[in-house]
Amino acid sequence: MRADDLGRDQGFEALVAEHGPMLRRIAGSYEANPEVRRELEQDILLAVWRALPRFRGDAPVRAFLARVAHNRAVTHVSREAAAPRRSPLDEALPSGEPTPHDRVEAEDLRERLAAAVRALPLSLRQPASLTLEGFSPAEIGQMLGMNANTVSIRLTRARAELRALMNPEASR
Repeated sequence: MRADDLGRDQGFEALVAEHGPMLRRIAGSYEANPEVRRELEQDILLAVWRALPRFRGDAPVRAFLARVAHNRAVTHVSREAAAPRRSPLDEALPSGEPTPHDRVEAEDLRERLAAAVRALPLSLRQPASLTLEGFSPAEIGQMLGMNANTVSIRLTRARAELRALMNPEASR
């Protein structure tokens, strides 16, 4: 192993330590199946590893990583859409670990939000998931190649759709 490879490995590990949770959340906004989501997370990390030498510093590294992750996730979604459908696992299988009630409720809310984000059209999903990661409309516009006003309009539409998806009784 060369010395510059070692430095690259340490730099990559530092980036993953700092931005890994964001990359996992982005993967989760595109994939519901936990096993497939873990594979997507690995694909995203590989894509980040491969893309890092091309990082020029034009944007914050966080934005660069999010863009790589979203691009990889969009490719994943298009491949999954073309793949044959799988049958789901039986929900009645017993769990190996019991969880406290509050944790279940919090997880349910996160899952419902992730499912609602996945249900959005791609044009709304991208700005919505990036907003959930704390990016501003201007930063999102730069990442997605559109102006901040367009991003803001899409975010307004995404919020309205998310409200309806998260609380269907209120929209009746």
